[in-house]
Amino acid sequence: MYAAISPSDLPPPTSEPASREAPIARYRGGVLARFAARDGRTHLVDLRQTSPCRLAFPRPATGDPLTAVLVTTSGGLAGGDRLRVDIAAGAGTSVLVTGQAAEKVYRSLGPETRVRTTIAAGEGAWVEWMPQETILFDRARLRRRIELEVATGAKVLAAETVVLGRTASGERFSSGLLHDEWRVKRGGRLVWADALHLSDLLVEPLEQAAGFDGATAMATLMFVAEDAPARLEQARGVLDRVGTEHVRQGATVVGGLLLVRLLSRDAHRLREVLARVVGAFRAAFQGLPARAPAMWRI
Repeated sequence: MYAAISPSDLPPPTSEPASREAPIARYRGGVLARFAARDGRTHLVDLRQTSPCRLAFPRPATGDPLTAVLVTTSGGLAGGDRLRVDIAAGAGTSVLVTGQAAEKVYRSLGPETRVRTTIAAGEGAWVEWMPQETILFDRARLRRRIELEVATGAKVLAAETVVLGRTASGERFSSGLLHDEWRVKRGGRLVWADALHLSDLLVEPLEQAAGFDGATAMATLMFVAEDAPARLEQARGVLDRVGTEHVRQGATVVGGLLLVRLLSRDAHRLREVLARVVGAFRAAFQGLPARAPAMWRI
């Protein structure tokens, strides 16, 4: 069968060839893991994961709880990527969730990278959220939200570190976006909300003495538990003992949770101090080995 084509059926002439470029692929990935206690031990009872997120379960270090390691198989996050991490630790469980390596957020051409994490701890559970650093390349655009839902009698120790630029290469995070948001609920009630927002040209605000004062790395460490307020002086004693040279630090109680902030011009030094503080807190608050997660030391 033949069909005649008249000139009017042809596309109009153009001086430029039609684009054959495919749209840039964006990740829409995540992981959901549920844990339950049976026979005095913690078990994984449900796991769903979508690329580029994976959970690995190495043999826990001696004395550590069941350990889950979050892996991003893409090697980093780009503008437009969307990730969701949901960890649900049932009543009486004991879980450590850490990261395989530092998470890199690459320069964006405009779209935001969005990451949302929810950690739910059931009654009497112990949960540690201990990812490694998030490194923001210059002109990266990251919007992140972390939610902790802590039941009565549960304890959560959570730490997050952000490095502003590839400091080892001399790069600074001079422009881009960082929106870092926390929400903490205890017994279903919101007890703390916090958001850090840095956007556009950042050299001046990051250098100001009333702001970051030239710091290139920051960490937030919090302990959420019924006895957290009573641990404040103990936490300050830990900070004094570990030595915080070149690291600005402070500890306070707000909304019934214990909050520690660290700020430094030296990302490596901040990591060392944070590891010591985490180890001391684990030992003092839960009787666990006084060390940071094993993945931090690889």
